[in-house]
Amino acid sequence: MTHFSPRDMAQQLGQGLLSFPVTHFDADGAFEEAPYRAHCAWMLEHELTGLFAAGGTGEFFSLTPNEVATVVAAAVAETAGKIPVISGCGYGTAIAAGIARDAEKAGADGVLLLPPYLMNSKQEGLAAHIEAVCRATGLGVIVYNRDNGIVDDETLARLCERNPNLVGFKDGVGDIELMTRIYARMGDRLTYIGGLPTAETFATPYLTMGVTTYSSAIFNFMPAWALAFYKAVRAGDQAYVMEQLRQFVLPYIALRNKGRGYAVSIVKSGMKIIGRDAGPVRSPLTNLSAAEEAELRALIEKASPELLSAAA
Repeated sequence: MTHFSPRDMAQQLGQGLLSFPVTHFDADGAFEEAPYRAHCAWMLEHELTGLFAAGGTGEFFSLTPNEVATVVAAAVAETAGKIPVISGCGYGTAIAAGIARDAEKAGADGVLLLPPYLMNSKQEGLAAHIEAVCRATGLGVIVYNRDNGIVDDETLARLCERNPNLVGFKDGVGDIELMTRIYARMGDRLTYIGGLPTAETFATPYLTMGVTTYSSAIFNFMPAWALAFYKAVRAGDQAYVMEQLRQFVLPYIALRNKGRGYAVSIVKSGMKIIGRDAGPVRSPLTNLSAAEEAELRALIEKASPELLSAAA
């Protein structure tokens, strides 16, 4: 059962930090519900305004539609209405519409619509795709602008006029002019979410464009650090933000950039290091090497030594 209306869901998301939990797999790549739910419960001990199940950090791209529904149902059961649960959604239009319907049946409060699979298309085609998903469900829909699924401000405005449940916009492009045009045109009609990897890097400049929240993958293994960073951004504490960017975020990004597809792999390694192993990534992703994990351990030890003490 859905706990939040589309508008209520969107408004709540914009008020704080968002969690995108990884999806737990065993050595053979099968979903492990019990540790996944335990991880969600651990994250819920901290301040959150929304949980995105089976999203990009949750390896949506490697899950079957049935698995997406299973993961979402587990997150819904664990959150028990405390905060909105948003399901990953995507692929071709028919599959995406089916995932949205299944997410609604599983009790999700919204869907995050990732770009359609593989194809590039005109604005008319993207609009038809997004509208089909909006009309397939009563849930709130958040469009994830990135890669081959980039809508412009005019297309987005027309979609919002026709689809009241289109309530959110997540930016994964980094086009400052486009983001400014969208916010200038749409204002508070939408909730805006930062979705560039790693979102902390862009949090301060994006805040000035109306992007009040972002998806923190780092929250998976350093929740207290992630919340302190977010609060510093919102408070305008630029000195603290820059210090943390220099000491942790930028070295973390440099490590992430050592391998293709490491945006998820590095998060799972972080969880392993703090003693909350979520299992391997699924192919075609690859795990960090032992040497790379040692580099990450050193970064975590410097930024949040209490986590490694607890894991010892």
